[in-house]
Amino acid sequence: MIDHLGINCADLDASKAFYDAVLAPLGFARVLDYDVACGYGTPEDPAFWLSRYDDMPANREVHVAFQAADVAAVHAFHDAAVAAGAEVLHAPRPFPEYHPGYYGAFVRDLDGNNIEAVTHRYAPAP
Repeated sequence: MIDHLGINCADLDASKAFYDAVLAPLGFARVLDYDVACGYGTPEDPAFWLSRYDDMPANREVHVAFQAADVAAVHAFHDAAVAAGAEVLHAPRPFPEYHPGYYGAFVRDLDGNNIEAVTHRYAPAP
């Protein structure tokens, strides 16, 4: 059901140090590291993310990505979210900057959280 979860941090470097320490005994490590985000888990499945952004409000949003079976399911999620009153953050599309095969849609739920549906099985037409 859950593909990955992300939290925004007031101090990303301090949070990296904290999660490096507390996740190591559980067998997890930081496997991806970018300027404004990092992922923990395995190289094939970085399922827990930390991030930061400029001008972050005191009430930081949560990011939850739900697994979608295919591209059609991502579109169905997007359509249902819009009909239910969600704000569109990113309409359904490929995100090759994440990795080949990544296809998702992002919306803001009624409480301001960043909710995504994603499939990792996208194959563009030749």
